[in-house]
Amino acid sequence: MAVNSIQDDVAGCFEYYADLAEGLDAKQKAPVSLPMESFKSYVLKEPIGVVALITPWNYPLLMATWKVAPALAAGCAAILKPSELASVTCLELAEVCREVGLPPGVLNILTGLGHEAGAPLASHPQVDKIAFTGSSATGSKIMTAAAQLVKPVSLELGGKSPIVVFEDVDLDKAAEWTIFGCFWTNGQICSATSRLIVHESIAAQFFEKLVQWTRNIKISDPLEEGCRLGPVVSGGQYEKILKFISTAKSEGATILCGGDRPEHLKKGFFLEPTIITDVTTSMQIWREEVFGPVLCVKTFSTEEEAIELANDTHYGLGAAVLSNDLERCERLTKAFQAGIVWINCSQPCFCQAPWGGNKRSGFGRELGEWGLDNYLSVKQVTQYISDEPWGWYKSPSKL
Repeated sequence: MAVNSIQDDVAGCFEYYADLAEGLDAKQKAPVSLPMESFKSYVLKEPIGVVALITPWNYPLLMATWKVAPALAAGCAAILKPSELASVTCLELAEVCREVGLPPGVLNILTGLGHEAGAPLASHPQVDKIAFTGSSATGSKIMTAAAQLVKPVSLELGGKSPIVVFEDVDLDKAAEWTIFGCFWTNGQICSATSRLIVHESIAAQFFEKLVQWTRNIKISDPLEEGCRLGPVVSGGQYEKILKFISTAKSEGATILCGGDRPEHLKKGFFLEPTIITDVTTSMQIWREEVFGPVLCVKTFSTEEEAIELANDTHYGLGAAVLSNDLERCERLTKAFQAGIVWINCSQPCFCQAPWGGNKRSGFGRELGEWGLDNYLSVKQVTQYISDEPWGWYKSPSKL
């Protein structure tokens, strides 16, 4: 499977929004039927103003681009606050923008800890809009601060996305998409399909495939040829993931494979990709976002049960269904309570298509035309075009 480079995705995103920006100066006819010929009405889309863009440590350059590109295309001045764990690429992005002639002050990089740099942006009266990607807990705090000034926000938050596997799939293809959907980038992605819901008739055979594929993943220094998984981002995240695994074991779940440091790697925050079975829907591992290479598993017997399990979450970012029955896939597409649905795949993303979720996964959409709308204010303009007086009352001079 070919995966585009981050550089290609970043460049493509800027090119896409550059094209969209060319149409923003045009007046748009208002979608109303005016009852009088004395008026004409149109709509202007204008920059919303100064926008604060707060981005996470995973995919630091790409996540910044998803916000910076449409904000600049809309004509906004932007303050980008990257994660304190991954700021360097964002500083480089600003340098590239300077080199190509972006005027001073249009794109500003504010580094620092969240409570020192991010929080003041959310409550600052001269910031007109906040766009945030990160945890649901932090998103809630940002929304609370912005609400004091009735400031618009868009939030792309966490997820606990399901992947539903039916009995009619090719097991090898399904196994690859399942482990890719959860273990790609060590599961450090908000849309990771980390809840596997598999038909009971193929469960045992599918588990064997998953373990075989998982144990074949090369975990190493990321600069080593053939590396598929490097270390997780930090010591704090490493300990957090291990605690999730330990809690699942104490609650009665079974570690099917993984769950510890790889034997050949004695240093660094390396973790084996982990599959956990015998999970109940009340367990922490089923309900909370791990943000690590941990897949939890449940089986189902009917389509209705699969849908219920898939939607049994506070989150609603992504969902995937694997089946050769495309009518069934369409039914689940409509039934999933999620902003993104994948059919017979997991995780593909295109800058032309909307990205975002429902429930505690946030609101608003990144990417596509929807991403540009995040940074635009819509103004209605209505003009009286008749040469005749309006005639609401007679002029005193004519009485």
